[in-house]
Formats: sequence, C-alpha cells, structure tokens
Amino acid sequence: MQAEPKNSQAGDVSAEPAGEAVSLVGQEHEVEVGPVAHGGHCVARTAEGQVLFVRHALPGERVVARVTEGEEGARFLRADAVQVLEASKDRVEAPCPYAGPGRCGGCDWQHAKPGAQRRLKGEVITEQLKRLAGLTPEEAGWDGTVMPAEGDKLPPGEVPAWRTRVQYAVDADGNAGLRRHRSHEVEPIDHCMIAATGVSELGIESRDWSGMASIEAIAATGSQDRQVILAPKPGARLPIVELDKPVSVMRVGEKDGGVHRVHGRAFVRERADGRTYRVGSGGFWQVHPKAAETLMLAVMQGLLPRKGDTALDLYCGVGLFAGALADRVGEQGAVLGIESGKRAVEDARHNLAGFDRVRIEQGKVESVLPRTGITEADLIVLDPPRAGAGKQTVRHLTGLGARRIAYVACDPAALARDLGYFREGGYRVRSLRAFDLFPMTHHVECVAILEPAAKGA
Repeated sequence: MQAEPKNSQAGDVSAEPAGEAVSLVGQEHEVEVGPVAHGGHCVARTAEGQVLFVRHALPGERVVARVTEGEEGARFLRADAVQVLEASKDRVEAPCPYAGPGRCGGCDWQHAKPGAQRRLKGEVITEQLKRLAGLTPEEAGWDGTVMPAEGDKLPPGEVPAWRTRVQYAVDADGNAGLRRHRSHEVEPIDHCMIAATGVSELGIESRDWSGMASIEAIAATGSQDRQVILAPKPGARLPIVELDKPVSVMRVGEKDGGVHRVHGRAFVRERADGRTYRVGSGGFWQVHPKAAETLMLAVMQGLLPRKGDTALDLYCGVGLFAGALADRVGEQGAVLGIESGKRAVEDARHNLAGFDRVRIEQGKVESVLPRTGITEADLIVLDPPRAGAGKQTVRHLTGLGARRIAYVACDPAALARDLGYFREGGYRVRSLRAFDLFPMTHHVECVAILEPAAKGA
C-alpha cells in the first residue's frame, strides 16, 4: 500500500464529527532522533514541537517517522522509523526477519549493535536515577556499565538464544506467532531467534493450533524438563499434543483461569546455587538461563550474610534468595519469605523443606509483613514486580534497621522511585550493578545494595 505523503493525515479530517479527537495515525514526519527513553524507543520532535516516541530508531539518526498512535492535542505521539535518512554507526541490519515497523513486538533493539544496546540501557538507568531519585551514577555506586550474561557477548548480527519461556499467540488460521507491538494482532513466525534451544526444538511454530488462544512453551535450564501450557478459546477442545521433544502438557481452565495438569509433571526443575528448585505452572523463575545464578551471586556478594543473621526475602517466588540466605546464615539464623502466589508458596515450601529455620508466608507483602510482628532484621532482599515495592512498604522496611538491603529490579523507573523512598527513610545506595539479561529488548535487571546512611557518613 502506498505510504501517505509526509505531514499528511490519513483520511478526510473534514468528515470527522465536531468535538471528536482527530487521529494522527499514518502522518509522517522527517525528524532528528534525540536520546533514548525508557520503553524501547527514542525521543524526537516534529517541526511543530510535538513529542514523538520513535521505535526502530537510534539517537542521532535522521529518519522518517510514521505515527502509529495518537491524536490531536495528545501530550505525545508514538511512531515507527519507516525510513532511515542518516544512520547511526551503531545501526545494523536486524538479524530477525520478523523485526521492524509493524512487525513482531518482542524485541526493541534488533537494529542496534549488542554493545550499543547495553549503552542505551545504561543511559536509561542513568536518566531514571537522576529524574526519579535525584541520584548520579556515582551517588548510586554504579560505574555506568550494563554487563552481558556469560556467553551473550556476541558479534553484531548474531543473537543469543536466551528466552526459556515463550508465550505464543495463535491467529485465526491456527498459526503460532508473536504479538505485534502494543497490539493484539499476531505476527506468524517460523522461528524466534531469541528463544532458547529447548523451546525451539519443540517445533511449536510448525503445528496447527486451531482452537487455541495461546501456547506458552517452557524449557528448563536446570534439567531436561519441557512444558507447554495451552489456553483454549471458549468451547474449544484440546488438541493431541505431539511435538518434536517429550513435553508435559498443562491447560488454562476456562472457568477458573487456573493452570491444570493434562499429562506429565506439573512443574519443571531449575538449578541455582547448587540447589534444585521446583517451579510449578505460573510460578516465577528468571527467563534467561544465567539470570538466577547471576542475580543470586550479586545479592549474596552485596549482602555478605553472616552465621546467625535473620533475613527477609520479600516477593520470594519459589525461594531462590531464601534458599541462598538459609545456606549462609546457618542453623542459628532464620529466614522469612513472603509471596502472594499460592502455587509459588507451595513450591517454595517444598524447595526449602530441609531448612528448619525458614518460613514462607502467603499474601501481599504490604499486608503480611506488618502482621508478622517483626520489628527488626539483619538483612532484607526484595524482588518486587515491575511496579516496584512502593512508598508504604519501603517505609516499613527502613524501620527494621537492616544492616544491608538488596533490591532486585526489572524496571529502572520503579527502582529509582523506591530508591528515593529509601533515602527518605535514612538509607543510601552502597552499590548498583546492571545486567543485560534480556538481550534485544529494552528490559534490564539491576541489583542495588543499600545500607543505613549514617554508616556511610
């Protein structure tokens, strides 16, 4: 289809009913691309000064940006770079044939060199720390680098196969694919380049999945366990699942939304810190094969647990950090984990049953922690969901007098906001480390170690 001319608007605006917002989708602008922003895009401005969040661009480039979302009077518009007029030296041809404007939304930076991707993520962390916490990298104890995971430092044009859990959508013809950016539309694919080998080997993309709404494929890295979770459309029957490798099958219940076993194990087995962890369907485990071990080591190196310490593991999942802490605080120490997911709590209790001084409580941290009656702790680990812990929870934690606190964050904005709250509560950032555990995407994992500000004075 022929592209709309620059600065034109798709459709006849004169036909718009009076008082209704006028869509600007399809409008094109030739722009200079500015700095990277949180979310996998860069910031640019139209000739009229309107802010554009542009995907598929890099800082310093000159591109033609086509509006994908937005209307007259909006604070900002979303756009795709559909033509590169002046390219950055960091640009490469996207290795994946499904990447690009209007295509698969799974990756944000396929068009950037791997080193450039990590620099962009570092710039986002720096900007969020400054804007939301008032911290410079030096004040946060961070050297500004985002470290690749072991084995991920590859030359331009090569993509690490790291994603051990892939959520496929199914189109009207029964083809498995991935969602387009900010859309329910499905991009059918024959192979996802960032999918781990154990996922790719299943052959999900070559099967007919008519009647299914989605398929989640899981390939454990701590074992040979593989699992698929099928979500049927209303009224549809499950197909006979015959894949290229042995696999357990689960299904999402139509009435309760829960995950139920069809055949095989109802969990996969993962490994970290010399321990095997059972992870049931719906239970959280890091997606990158090296992530659990990398983050566990960063947390333990930052906290330096001692024999006899009391520790909290908040948002503890299946017990990764609680297990590592229990090993190190010994029989005279104690660990309390809190997790909201019922299945994850069952798994955590199973995984840590060998520790007499570990207790796992179910519920939301902000509700359960005050009810425990705990008034002090030596060490705290928190790995909250993407929204962060929030002011109320941080305020409670700063009152427990912990010697050190480890904050594991998958979102730099939430991390920065909460670091600001910790500072208000008398804690300072001792160190911050950043890890590129989601290559090709805008996501980044951070581990911040905090201590009482008076100690660092």
